[in-house]
Amino acid sequence: MKILVDADACPKPVLQICFRLARKYNLAVWTVASFNHNIDSDHHIVVGNASQEADLKIMNLTKPGDIVITQDWGLAAMVLGKGAKCLSPMGREYEVATMDFLLEEREVKAKLRRAGGRTRGPKKRSIEDDKRFEQSLHKGICSLMRNG
Repeated sequence: MKILVDADACPKPVLQICFRLARKYNLAVWTVASFNHNIDSDHHIVVGNASQEADLKIMNLTKPGDIVITQDWGLAAMVLGKGAKCLSPMGREYEVATMDFLLEEREVKAKLRRAGGRTRGPKKRSIEDDKRFEQSLHKGICSLMRNG
């Protein structure tokens, strides 16, 4: 089991939580980001800044039983299909049962933006968000260790 982080847009507190819990459970954390980002990690992979390049690399590295951290719903859907757990940086565990809805919502919002409309961005990150993420990651690690 390893933790893979889509580090292009991952908040720093989330990375720190991943590193801390990985040390506790003796797991590797792999970070993947474009060369535009400076990530300090033992297992960091630098990719180009072309669209979806980090996502493709994460997909190639993901194995059943891994945990992937991403905000990208498309990537989440693909890693779930490979038998990995997937969490958002907000601590939400993505589930196969809700992916169709999320992907449809993403398409509707993209269509609105292409037509000149605006959508809201994410809320400012809070300490509660960090706690929720840590609890979710801890729960995911323990679940996979019990079942794996």
